[in-house]
Amino acid sequence: MPVPKVKVAVIGGGLVGLSTALCITECLPQCSVTVISEKFSPNTTGDVAAGCLIPHTCPDTPLHQQKAWFKETFDYLFKIANSPDAGDSGIHLISGFKNNGGYLESRKVSNVWDLHGTYDVVVNCSGLGSRDLFGDHSIYPVKGQVLEVKAPWIKHLIRDGDGNTYIYPGISGVTLGGTRQTGDWNCFPNTQASKGILDRCCHLEPSLHGVSVIQEKAGLRPTRSALRIEKDVLIKNGQQLPVIHNYGHGGGGFSIHWGTAKTATKLLQELITSMPNVYAKSKL
Repeated sequence: MPVPKVKVAVIGGGLVGLSTALCITECLPQCSVTVISEKFSPNTTGDVAAGCLIPHTCPDTPLHQQKAWFKETFDYLFKIANSPDAGDSGIHLISGFKNNGGYLESRKVSNVWDLHGTYDVVVNCSGLGSRDLFGDHSIYPVKGQVLEVKAPWIKHLIRDGDGNTYIYPGISGVTLGGTRQTGDWNCFPNTQASKGILDRCCHLEPSLHGVSVIQEKAGLRPTRSALRIEKDVLIKNGQQLPVIHNYGHGGGGFSIHWGTAKTATKLLQELITSMPNVYAKSKL
């Protein structure tokens, strides 16, 4: 008689949530994974980010761990970049997750206990949503804003010393940035901020004067002094809800998303091997 699959709910449909969900489906075939999120691409913070693979520091996370996460992510993205799927890599996470039997559910989770009984384990990749869902008031937003402009003559990355001003050529346009506004919860672009970005980028690259702006974009980086990647057990009225946390990446999510997804998946593997009647084979 086949052993029932472990039902896993991943809260959060951004880069970290989808990466974690994909990693779980690839490494833990005993799991059935559903990603539950109010927003999916192209309406996530990751869609705003310039997406440049540069190491970011997280002060209270051990440096050796940050380096390991970055290397795992670099190796993973480098392999994609050198594969036939390179041109479609922008949709790789969603398509790969679905191809591995994963499910997407578009709705907001207002109370994590609403998932109890339907799912065996919750993986929390909700970022700023962890304030309300899990009472973590140490996480806060750092607003970022960018401009996408039409400048096909820009072929090289240009970035100033502190990374506050940058020009990144992409497939459909050139991204100009940026801003770091701590504690700003307004996720809409600000006209004055856009003017400041354009002025600074024109100072770096004068050919951008008079450039055509395709769109303004803004997003909130889910920032914390240390990433939270750990096992947790919620208890209510004598009932338990196992949780794996993976959030607080700030502006460094793109740089370490696959490394942290692998760590979260290993934590999930440890958790489910202690659960009764679970098929413990993994590909980790």
